Amino acid sequence: MKSIEYLKNFGADIESSLELFGDEETYNETLREFQRGIDGKLAEIDKYYNQADMPNYAILVHSLKSDCKYFGFKTLADIAYEHEMASKEANINFVRTNYDKLVNEAHKVRKIVNDYFDDSIPDISNGSAPVGTPEVIEDKKEDIILVADDSEVIRIFVKKIFDEQYELAFATNGDEALTIIAEHQNDDRIKAILLDLNMPVKDGFAVLDYLKDNGLLGKMPVTIVSGDSSKEAIDKAFTYNIVDMLSKPFNEEKIKEAVEKTIGSKV
Repeated sequence: MKSIEYLKNFGADIESSLELFGDEETYNETLREFQRGIDGKLAEIDKYYNQADMPNYAILVHSLKSDCKYFGFKTLADIAYEHEMASKEANINFVRTNYDKLVNEAHKVRKIVNDYFDDSIPDISNGSAPVGTPEVIEDKKEDIILVADDSEVIRIFVKKIFDEQYELAFATNGDEALTIIAEHQNDDRIKAILLDLNMPVKDGFAVLDYLKDNGLLGKMPVTIVSGDSSKEAIDKAFTYNIVDMLSKPFNEEKIKEAVEKTIGSKV
């Protein structure tokens, strides 16, 4: 593995990233997970691009942008942001004209990360569950925190912080989150839900609707974890009696405060 200076030499804003991750060890562990998941994320982006499915394309490039901001890959984050904004406006002409630029920069970052670790993509046999499969970290702890977010970075970051204290359940889209919620609807194990609003398949509002319609918002209190959400989306989220809104990117202190506050609001 190379020195972290290697990433700096390619323009990565490591100083800002370490302010979020706290130390190089956490940064590197989380970057490993990004490395494992980048090909799958790019495949999903390509699928929605070829289907001209701009709503889901916007969600996936939004997730790519957020991950790259965490790791300091500013150029790719900026390009992904341009695609996010264009796809939200259904500007498919911009997306098609600039798609190669996005893909080429993503593969450039992928190569930089592989070279940084002095290897290719590592064995994922002990990695995260594939997209489409709700992932529960089974460790026999009683209390569960559900993290519903399509960003691998967010899921791994939360796992790093809370793995010793709580059982963690992860969902990459609204459907997966609803599956986990339904499984625990009649018990008292889910103490907090960290919910992204922008997810593929079903978004965070579909999850909030289910919780509200089934009288579960007090039993399974929710804090929204989101980046660059519109004022309209944020205002709408607070109509559901959520606990709080945590903006990305956040650091360890902020997520700990959010989880403590969310669990403390449980009725």
